[in-house]
Amino acid sequence: MIRALTGFSTRHAWKVIAVWAVLGVALAGLSPVLFARVTGSSTGDFLPARYDSAAALRIAEDHFGLRPDATTVTVLVARADGAALTDADRQRIDAEAAGLARQRVVMPRGEDDLPSFLVTDRSQTPKVAPAMVAPDGGFELLAVELAGNAADEGVQDVYRTFRDSARERFAAAGMRTGFTGGLAEAADSADANRTAAAVGSALVVGLIVLLNVLVFRSVLAAVLPLLAVALVGGAAGGAVAGLAELTGLRLDASTPGLISVVLLGIGVDYLLFLLFRYREVLRARPDAPARTVAAEVSGRVGTAITSAALTIVAAFATLGLAGFGQFRSLGPAIAVAVLVMLLGSLTLMPALLAACGRGMFWPSRTLRREPRPGVAARLGERVARRPAAALLASVALLGALAAGLVGIRMDYGLGGSSGTPAAATAAEISRSLPVGVSDPVTVYATAEGGGPVDPAAFAGLARSLGAVAGVGQVADPVGSPDGRAVRIDVYPTADPQSTQARALVSGPLRAAVAAHSPAGAGAHVGGTAAVYADVADAVDRDLLVVFPVAAALIALILLLLLRSLLAPVALLLSVGLGFAATLGSAALVFQHLLDRPGVAFTLPLVLFLFVVALGTDYNILITDRIREEMRRPGPARAAVARAVRHTAPAVATAGLVLGGSFASLATTPGSEQIAFALTLGILLSALLLSLVVVPAVAALLGRSLWWPLRPGGAERGGAVVPQPERLPTA
Repeated sequence: MIRALTGFSTRHAWKVIAVWAVLGVALAGLSPVLFARVTGSSTGDFLPARYDSAAALRIAEDHFGLRPDATTVTVLVARADGAALTDADRQRIDAEAAGLARQRVVMPRGEDDLPSFLVTDRSQTPKVAPAMVAPDGGFELLAVELAGNAADEGVQDVYRTFRDSARERFAAAGMRTGFTGGLAEAADSADANRTAAAVGSALVVGLIVLLNVLVFRSVLAAVLPLLAVALVGGAAGGAVAGLAELTGLRLDASTPGLISVVLLGIGVDYLLFLLFRYREVLRARPDAPARTVAAEVSGRVGTAITSAALTIVAAFATLGLAGFGQFRSLGPAIAVAVLVMLLGSLTLMPALLAACGRGMFWPSRTLRREPRPGVAARLGERVARRPAAALLASVALLGALAAGLVGIRMDYGLGGSSGTPAAATAAEISRSLPVGVSDPVTVYATAEGGGPVDPAAFAGLARSLGAVAGVGQVADPVGSPDGRAVRIDVYPTADPQSTQARALVSGPLRAAVAAHSPAGAGAHVGGTAAVYADVADAVDRDLLVVFPVAAALIALILLLLLRSLLAPVALLLSVGLGFAATLGSAALVFQHLLDRPGVAFTLPLVLFLFVVALGTDYNILITDRIREEMRRPGPARAAVARAVRHTAPAVATAGLVLGGSFASLATTPGSEQIAFALTLGILLSALLLSLVVVPAVAALLGRSLWWPLRPGGAERGGAVVPQPERLPTA
C-alpha cells in the first residue's frame, strides 16, 4: 500500500503537488473560523460532570445566568491624586460604569487581517457592575464580564479596546484605573511577549533554512521542506477543526499552536529523512533516472516514516481515555494532524522529489562524489568498537539527570507573569483586600428537589466559611433571580492560582460546606481554585491510565515493525530512560534551582507522549537502517558503524529542527517549562539515545537483537553466511 501510494505520487508529481496546494490554502483559510467555533472557554469546561466544581458551574449557568464562555476582568478605579474616594467620586464612578455597560465594544481590525468572513467577530457589549470598595476608601472595584476565551486574540483585542476606552473616561473624571484578571493577564503577557514570539518564530525558520543549507548546500532543499510542511500543516489544521465541528469535540485554546509546532517539527523531520536517503542513492547510482530513485527511496523510507507516525498517533490516541477533557480533546486532535502529515509525507514529499529530480540539490556538486568519512563515520566506528563503554557512559549521564525525580512535585498554577500591569493591579488590591477578591471561590447551593430556597437559611454556612483559616472575607448569601439557588462568595487570603488556595478549597472549605449546609440543600464549591483542585485529581487519575496504555500500543507497533522480541524491549527501555532523565532535568532546573512550586502538572503526560513517541521516531529510523545493514555479509559491528554513518546526519539535523521548534514555545507565557523539557527531551532522544545508546545495544547483541528472526546472516566460527531475506514491504 505504501509503495503503491508513493509510486503513484512520483508518477503524477505535478498533479499531486497541485492538489495539496489547493487543499492547503483552502483549509488553512477556513481553520481560524472553525477553531473559533470549537474552542472551549475555560479549564472548567473540560472537567467531567462528576466533579464538584463542574456541578457548581452548572448551577451558575442555569440559575445565575453565567455565560459558559464568560471571562471576568476586575477594574480598579482610584483618584489620580491618591486621596480617598468621596461620595461624589463614587457616584461618578457608578455613572461611568453604567455608561460603559451600554457601550458596544467593536473588535478592531487591521489592514493585514484575514477577510472578515474568515474571522469570528468578537464585538460585544460588556456587563459592568460595581463590586467592592476598599476599607480605607482608596479605590473601588468594578466587575466586567466579557464573552470569549481569554486566549482568543479577538477577545483580547476587544478587551484592549474596552480598557483604553475606560481609561479615557475615568481619566477625564480625574481618576486612574488598573485592570486585572485572567483576560487582562493574558493580554498583557501577549503584548509583552509579542516581539519575542515573532523573533522566536523567525529564528526557528532561520534555523531550519540554515541547517538545510549547511547540510545540502542547496536552495530548493533549504526552502521546499518549509513550503511543503506549510501546505500540509494548513490542511491538517483545517481537518482537525472541521472534524471537531462535526463531532462536537471541544478543543483547548492552546491546541492550534501546539499542532503547528508539532507538525513543523515532524514534517521537516520526515522530509529530511527522504532527502538524505534520496541523495545517498543518487550518489551510488549516478546513471539511474531521478524519478525512479525517488519512487524507490520514498517506498523504502516511507515504511519507517509510517511506523514512526503511527507510533505518535497511537500514543496521542490514548489520551481519548483521559477523564480530563483538555487531554481527551488534545489526543485525537494531534493524532488527526499527524495522520494528515503522514499522508503528505507519502504523497506530496515524494512528488517534490520526483518533480525536482537532481535539481533538488542544485547548485551543490556533492552528488558527483562520495563524501569523505566525517564526524558521523567516526562516531559509528567508536560506538561499534567500544559499545559497552559508550552504553555505560550514556546510562550514567541519563541516570544523573533522572535523579531530579526525587522529591518532584506537581504545580497546578497557571504560570502567570509577575511583571505585567495586571499583576501589579492585583498586588495593589491585595494590600487592602483579600487576594481572592478579584477571583473568589463561590459556593452555589440548590434545594435537593429543585424547589425554592431562602438565602437567609445559608447565613450559618456563611459564618462557618468565614471562620475557616485562610479565608479573608465572606459575602452575604445572594439568591438567584428564579429563587431556586443561592451563591456565597468567599475571598481567600491566598492567590487563587496558588497551591495554598487549592489546598484550602479541596480541604477545609469543602469540609465546611459538607458539614454546615442546611438540611435538604446540595452545595458545591466553584471558582478558579476549585477548578484546579479538581483538575489535579483528574490528571492524577489520567496518568495511571494513559501511561501504560500508550506504552503497550507503542510496544505493539514496534513489535509488528521490527518482527523481533528483543529490539522493541531495547527501544522502549531507552526512551523510558530518556523520559525519566528529561523530567528529572525539568525538576532540577525549575523546582530545585529556580525554587518554583514544582513542575507544571501537564508536563509529565505531555513529555511522556512527545519524548517517547517522537523519540521513538529516531530510534525506528536508526534501527531500520541497522537491520538493513545487517542483511549484508560481514560482522554485525561493522553493520552498526555503517548504519550510524549514513543515518546520523539525518537524525541529528531532524533532532535540531524539532528541538528548535519546541524551543520557540518559550515565547508563549507560562510555557517555559514545557519548552525547556521538550527541547531537551528531543535532543537527548536524537543525539544520545538514537545515535549512541541504540547502536551500542545493537553492537553488543549483534544479530541476536532480532531474535527470533535473523536479518541477514548466521555467524559460524567468526564468519557470516548470508541468509537471503525478502525486504519488508508495506
